[in-house]
Amino acid sequence: MAHDLHLPVATLMRDVAARIVLPRFRQLAPAEIMEKAPGDLVTVADREAEEALSAGLLDLLPEAHVVGEEACAADPSLAEQVGRGLVWIIDPIDGTHNFANGEPPFAIMIALADAGVTEAAWILHPLTGRLYHAARGRGASVDGSPIVARGSGAERPIAGLSFTYLPPDMRAAVEARAANALTCVPIPRCAGEQYPRIVTGQNDVSLFWRTMVWDHAPGALILQEAGGRVARLDGSDYEVGQTGNGLLAAATPALWDQAAHILAGI
Repeated sequence: MAHDLHLPVATLMRDVAARIVLPRFRQLAPAEIMEKAPGDLVTVADREAEEALSAGLLDLLPEAHVVGEEACAADPSLAEQVGRGLVWIIDPIDGTHNFANGEPPFAIMIALADAGVTEAAWILHPLTGRLYHAARGRGASVDGSPIVARGSGAERPIAGLSFTYLPPDMRAAVEARAANALTCVPIPRCAGEQYPRIVTGQNDVSLFWRTMVWDHAPGALILQEAGGRVARLDGSDYEVGQTGNGLLAAATPALWDQAAHILAGI
């Protein structure tokens, strides 16, 4: 089923990107950029894109629920549906801070979960048209070509570590340990870009603290189907219905183990 939905979902995403998202890039009026919470931006394009994606996805699979980032901002209880039956998980514009400031990267992300298990995922980069896709058990692809994550091959793993939401004492510990064993690089403030960086070998590992399902369900499946590993800091498997903080992603299981050893005990 998930495999049969690939082309219709990809077509819908490209349509929404062309009609709603790209025409607003660097064209937003001040009144079209708002704060959901201090420092957490939303734009009129986020809301309109989510409405269009939700309607289109429900046309494809009427029996499913929709868990979208902006709908959950208005009604947090909607997120409780993510582990129940068929669920479309939508991030209409991942990297909204970048988008609102007229800067790349940003992405449109969708995942399909069934009873809490992610079955398919899509990440579209509107500015380039690049599309990453995975279906459980069928591997991952970029623009239709199979892709396998192997890591950068660097002597010291290249790490994109998200410090923004880490508690101060944990941040100090991570920075100290990473400085001695990892090559740390700036993060793109966009999970829809960070996961592909691991898949394509630009980065080897990433540490995330906040784990909102719409930020991680798509990228996690794509990375895992490409041969990487995504797990909680204690080594337990990542599941879309979980709450809690902390997620470590790596291009290979061996790189995950290496990063987990470096960051152990934080």
